[in-house]
Amino acid sequence: MTLGNYLGAVRQWAETEQYRADALFCVVDLHALTVEHDPARVRRLSRQAATLLRAAGLDPAQCTVFVQSHVDEHARLSYLLECTATDGELRRMIQYKEKATQAQAAGQSVRLSLLTYAVLMAADILAYGADEVPVGDNQAQHVELTRDLAVRFNQRYGHTFVVPKATHPKVAARVMDLQAPTSKMGKSHEATAGIVYLLDEPDVVRRKVMRAVTDSGRDVEYDREARPGVANLLDVLAACTGSEPEALAAGYASYGALKKDAAEAVVELLRPLRARHAELCADPGHLDRVLRDGAARARAMARPVVDAAYRAIGLLPAG
Repeated sequence: MTLGNYLGAVRQWAETEQYRADALFCVVDLHALTVEHDPARVRRLSRQAATLLRAAGLDPAQCTVFVQSHVDEHARLSYLLECTATDGELRRMIQYKEKATQAQAAGQSVRLSLLTYAVLMAADILAYGADEVPVGDNQAQHVELTRDLAVRFNQRYGHTFVVPKATHPKVAARVMDLQAPTSKMGKSHEATAGIVYLLDEPDVVRRKVMRAVTDSGRDVEYDREARPGVANLLDVLAACTGSEPEALAAGYASYGALKKDAAEAVVELLRPLRARHAELCADPGHLDRVLRDGAARARAMARPVVDAAYRAIGLLPAG
C-alpha cells in the first residue's frame, strides 16, 4: 500500500466509512492472479495489506475485514456471471484493453482471467447484496457492468440480486507520483522512485520526497495544471497536517523548504501506523483470528445470495 492509498481512501475508511454502514473490506488476492506473479509474494503482500488495514484503524467489531479467497462464494458466483456476461462487453472494459495492449506490446500473452476480471469484481459486489459501492472514476465502468449483469440475471431467472449504485465519495487527498506528478501514485508501477510505501523507512521517505520532481520557476504556487510538481507536494503536506494547500503555498519562498516540511510531515504521519503494524506482526495470531472471523461473517452474508443464484439459474441443489 502507498501513501496515495492511505491518504486517498484508507484513512477515511478508518475514520468514518466503517461506522456509517455494514461495511466490508476485502483483500482481493484472486485479482492478483490475473497477471504473472510469485505465489510467495502474493501470500506475503495479502497478509501485509490486511495487517495495514488493521493498523490503520479498521475495527473488526465495527466492520468485516477478510481475504477474498477465504470465501468460496466469490469464485462460485463469478462463473454464473460469466454465463451471463458477453465476450463483447468484457473486451470493451477500459482496464482490460489497456493492460492487454501493454502485454501484447511487450510480447507477452494475456491471461483469460484478465478478461474475466470485471466479472469477478461484479461477484465481489453482488454476493453481498451491496446497495452502494464507493469507487473512483477509474472503477465506475466496472460498477456499470455489475449493474447490467444484475439486471440481466434478474430478468432472465427471477429477482435474485440487489442492483447496486456507484457512489463517488469525496477523495480525502489526491496524491500523485513524486517523479511523474501528472500520474496517480499507484501500487503496480514498475518505477518506484516516486512512490512512498507505507512501510518505507523514514530515511527512504525523506529521500523520495526530497528528490520529488518540481517545476520550472522558483515561486511556490498552488496550480495543478501549470505547476503539478509543486501542487502535489502542497497536497501531500496539506493532507498530512489538515491544512489547505493554497494557504500553505503562501508560507514558502523555496522548493527546498517545502520538500523538507512535506518529508517530515509524511514521516510523522506514518510513524504510528508503522508502530502499530510492527505490534500486529509480533502477534500473528491476532490477524489470523480477525481474518478467520471476517471470512465467517462474509460467508454467512454471501452464501444465501449465491445459493439462491444457483437455484435460479437452474442448477440442482446438493443433497
